[in-house]
Amino acid sequence: MAAWSYSKVNTFKQCPKKYYHLNVKKDVKDRGNAATAYGSKVHSAAEKYIRDGKPLPKEYRFMQPTLDAFNRIEGEKHCEIRLGVAREDDEFSPLDFWDKNVWYRGIADLLIINGEKAYLIDYKTSKTANYADTQQLDLLAGAVFINFPEVKKIKSALSFVVCDGFVTKEHTADMYKSYIGVFDEALERIEVAGNEGVWNPIDGPLCRFCPVTSCEHNRR
Repeated sequence: MAAWSYSKVNTFKQCPKKYYHLNVKKDVKDRGNAATAYGSKVHSAAEKYIRDGKPLPKEYRFMQPTLDAFNRIEGEKHCEIRLGVAREDDEFSPLDFWDKNVWYRGIADLLIINGEKAYLIDYKTSKTANYADTQQLDLLAGAVFINFPEVKKIKSALSFVVCDGFVTKEHTADMYKSYIGVFDEALERIEVAGNEGVWNPIDGPLCRFCPVTSCEHNRR
C-alpha cells in the first residue's frame, strides 16, 4: 500500500470511488474550493507570523490573540513540520517525509518542543468545533513521539481560529503505538478494496463538491 495520510483515509471513508480516482488511478485532481483556499491562506498567514514575525494581513488579525498565546509558550517552534514514519510489522521508525519507503505522512501546523514536553496545534477554519475529530491529533502525536524520542508528553489541540473554539487532548509516549494505529481498521479496508478492485461510490451531501464528475452521484 502506498504512503497514506489523515486526509487520504478520510477521503476513503467519505467515498471509496473518490479515493480510487484521486489516489489509485490518479486520473482526477482535486483543485479544492473557496473554503479550502481560505484555509490555505489562514495557515500561511499563521505560519509566517509565528516563524518569521511577519504581521498578519488585516483580514486575518482576528486570530492574533490566539497566535500570541502560542508564541508565549517556551520551546523550539516548528511551523508546518513534515513528519514521516516507516513501519515494519509492529515496529515504527522516523523516515524522511518524501522517502519512497515512507508508510505515513503527517504535517503539524505548529509543534513546540521544550525538553520532554511538547505542544501540538492544528489550525481549523471551520465555523464550529462541534464535529472536531481528535484522531488527527492522535496520528500526529504518534508521529512526533517516533520522530522526537526525547518527548514524553504532548499537549495537543485543534484550534478553531474562526469560531474561537479549542479542543484539547493529552498524549504520553508509552501509548504511541495506539495513536499511530488509530486508522489500522480503515487501512485494512483500503487494502481489501485494492486487492478486490471494488471501490463503491457513496451518495452524500458532499457529492456536489466532488471532482469525480464521471460518478453517477455527482451533482456538480
